[in-house]
Amino acid sequence: MHTSRSTRSLAVLGAVSAAAFLTACGSMSSGAMTPAFNQSSLPPTIQVPAGNKVAMETVGKGDITYECRDKANAPGQTEWVFVGPDAKLWDRSGKQVGKYYGPPATWESNDGSKLTATQLAVAPSGPTSLPFQLVKANPATGSGAMTGVTYIQRVALQGGVAPAAVPCTPATKGQKQVVQYQADYIFWKAS
Repeated sequence: MHTSRSTRSLAVLGAVSAAAFLTACGSMSSGAMTPAFNQSSLPPTIQVPAGNKVAMETVGKGDITYECRDKANAPGQTEWVFVGPDAKLWDRSGKQVGKYYGPPATWESNDGSKLTATQLAVAPSGPTSLPFQLVKANPATGSGAMTGVTYIQRVALQGGVAPAAVPCTPATKGQKQVVQYQADYIFWKAS
């Protein structure tokens, strides 16, 4: 009986040690083993021009708010209008590194540096997802990760489109709806 308990204890200890070793190895290599972002498969209109390199890759997870408003130049008609985002930015290892919110659309690093941007182009990404997007960064405020960013791409999109299940009518004008989304935000700096 004593031998079987010892054998079981050694087996459990071995399994715990192996799991700890694999976890340590995985966390050490996660950043180094991740291949650099490649934009070659993206539509040409949202590709960043030569002379820039990837400075940071993040995954934005959060919400987009829409409001039912009058349709521009269409009296009596209404539509869901994009109001703004509210998302957290995570690095590839799962650590929160910033946030994305608006209006105006603002990317803010945990180090306090932040920036806004001007949209240059969008391209369809899928019927149930926001479009791909390329923006030109305005100069950052504060110093840190956002300093020197030239462009930001929004890629790998999931969700975020205007609500389809809730109708926007003159009777529901002013009503807001929040939808969830996820997108990769790729930050570029001059090389």
